[in-house]
Amino acid sequence: MMRAVEEPTRLIPAVDGAERPTAEIPAVRPRGAHTPAGGGRRILGLPRPAFAGVAALAGLAVVGGALTALDAKDQVPMHTRVLGIDIGGRSEKDATRELVNGLGDRVQSPLTVRIGDQTTTVDPQRVGLTLDVEATVARAADSAPNPIKLIFGRDVAPVVSVDAEKLADAVAPTATKAGHAMTLPKITFSGLTPKATYPVAGEGVTQDAAAAAVTSGWLRQAEIVMPLTVITPKTSAADVDHLLAEVAEPAVAAPVTVNTDRGSFTVSRQAIAKSLVLKSDKYGLITPKVSEPKLRAALADELAGVEIQPQDASVRLADGTVKIMASQGGELVDTEQLAKDLLTILGQESGRSVAAAVEAVAAKTTESDLAALGIKEQVSTFTTHFSGGEDRNRNIIQVAKEVDGAVVKPGETFSLNGYTGERSYAQGYIDAPVILDGKLVKAVGGGISQFTTTLFNASYYAGLEDVFHKPHSYYISRYPSVIESTIYYPTLDMKFRNNTPYGVLIDTSTTSDSVTVTMWSTKVYDSVTTEWGPRRDVTQAKTVHLKDAGCVPAVGGIGFAQDAWRVMKSDGREVAREKFSWRYDAEPHFVCD
Repeated sequence: MMRAVEEPTRLIPAVDGAERPTAEIPAVRPRGAHTPAGGGRRILGLPRPAFAGVAALAGLAVVGGALTALDAKDQVPMHTRVLGIDIGGRSEKDATRELVNGLGDRVQSPLTVRIGDQTTTVDPQRVGLTLDVEATVARAADSAPNPIKLIFGRDVAPVVSVDAEKLADAVAPTATKAGHAMTLPKITFSGLTPKATYPVAGEGVTQDAAAAAVTSGWLRQAEIVMPLTVITPKTSAADVDHLLAEVAEPAVAAPVTVNTDRGSFTVSRQAIAKSLVLKSDKYGLITPKVSEPKLRAALADELAGVEIQPQDASVRLADGTVKIMASQGGELVDTEQLAKDLLTILGQESGRSVAAAVEAVAAKTTESDLAALGIKEQVSTFTTHFSGGEDRNRNIIQVAKEVDGAVVKPGETFSLNGYTGERSYAQGYIDAPVILDGKLVKAVGGGISQFTTTLFNASYYAGLEDVFHKPHSYYISRYPSVIESTIYYPTLDMKFRNNTPYGVLIDTSTTSDSVTVTMWSTKVYDSVTTEWGPRRDVTQAKTVHLKDAGCVPAVGGIGFAQDAWRVMKSDGREVAREKFSWRYDAEPHFVCD
């Protein structure tokens, strides 16, 4: 049994010289224990009970100070750290500034991610990884820590957010290397026969696991470790069998009749097979749907019998003046709703008919739209010449016809590949020589780089912004050096942006030996001219023997580097100067063996 023994009250000198009593400090010792003379063992010149009293007072003082710190409004408690940076004892505003300065550019630096035996780096901006500094400081100020922690310091977790989906996509290639991708289920059609691909589980990083690893470790760990787990597609093999039996097979068993106010038409079994989509998303979930774009494409001939296509207003040249042709509204089947309605009856054996609405559709571009574009005068024109009778000439004429009349609105970017699409035999193009991988070979659409160069120069001399173009590998004397362009679908394109406040009309014309592109708009510059620098680093041609099928012989030519400057003037003074540079390889003397 222990009991407390009271010690007599001691007096200690006060600061003003007066004596004041100390608090009564009990000492605890076993009952019957002997107390040595002099009041017990002395520590630092004080008896044990007295020392304990001083320590208790000191502890109360520290705790009291800590509680005072907690009571301060908009004040971060003392000894508070975030990511190793001490922001304690400051107002929230000053603490925010201290944290921002302490972090510096750490929040912008790529973070290293390890998945299994693979590593990669992730750009924080690309995945929406952010540190909310103000929320972090507010968390530090609002929290009520254990007073003891205020003595030794405390760490407050930062407020971090990330776009989990973008993060998972960013690390997916590395996760696939470390583990293996799952096989996504799908059902596709070979003609009218549905074929199933069954799901197989993979090993990778889940979206939640990736987000958790990054939000907890970013700015705290040199390397973020993401765990590999087994990932199973959401659509199972049994689900695929069910979709085969209940959706895919019945869907193409019979055609569907569509009734409209303008007449009826049939959605054939083939059209159903082409438009029914049974592919999974990236999580392996198959959600059956009828693709509206695919349905409309498959029904092109049938829709033509019940639809009236709207006609946009257009700009034409007549006797050297710009005229606006009126727009015309149309009537189109609501194929978006039709696609949804079809899906509801494709599983039925009978009653396979639906009603579809035909809706009035306005033209996308009206006369007033074009009138506001300010297309009123010729702003540039450019012509290149070719020798007649060649296959390539047919291609040049064909692409010129397709581009003729194109209108580029202010701020829009014109892409030649995007405007014409893939140039194929069906469009009227034929095989002709092209330069591919440094060799002359025959390919469909060969020769249209001459039109590309002509179009590029017309846009160049109109002062329009060059977005992308690539000159030929070899110098071709019929083109101006440096300011010319090749093209090859889909990898090489020619693009320019209408960076003026006016619309641009592209007018093309051809003769038996030339192609001309003229731009109509409102002039922004008085003149646009070119200044060429001298040729430099000239190299000579080498003879190359080729055994390739389809080889095209060439006499060869020199290689050189050169600069050209586009000079734009307004009111008689230079307002802009743009440099273009290119190096031509020496064209080999190709001998076809």
